[in-house]
Amino acid sequence: MKHVTKAGLLIAALAVGACSNNRFGDGGTETIDPSAYGLNGGAAGSVSDPTSIAYFQQAVGDRVLFEVDQSTLNDVARNTLNAQAQWLAQNPEYTAVIEGHADEQGTREYNLALGARRANAVNEYLISRGVAANRLKTVTYGKERPLEICSEESCYSQNRRAVTVLAAGGLSS
Repeated sequence: MKHVTKAGLLIAALAVGACSNNRFGDGGTETIDPSAYGLNGGAAGSVSDPTSIAYFQQAVGDRVLFEVDQSTLNDVARNTLNAQAQWLAQNPEYTAVIEGHADEQGTREYNLALGARRANAVNEYLISRGVAANRLKTVTYGKERPLEICSEESCYSQNRRAVTVLAAGGLSS
């Protein structure tokens, strides 16, 4: 019964909100200036807002991939990290945790160490591109947090990664 009541109230509120009562009395329509609400680049927090985490993830790219048993950055990874460094320079209010990951092949211990090497490679590269070290932190998950689950190269290749996870404000210890 509660859901029916809530639905009814929502429909009533929408119906009342749809009624037009032009406060200007001139029969015209009101236009809203998005800049008055800080929405010049798009809705705040959306993919179209160039200062948002969603924009960073989608437009800049929040992850780089690695070859089997490697923690060396390739050209594609360096291009993504260059874009990350530039975005971080333009958005100094953000900090980042760099997560190192591995595929399911190998022991837990080996993959934790490999994930740490991958996270450190990204960390060192971002620092070399001007990102302050105190804005970055690394963590390794090894094979414990796979993105794709299957025992095929198509899955393995997506799990061999480092992900830059943003947070607003300082890093906690």
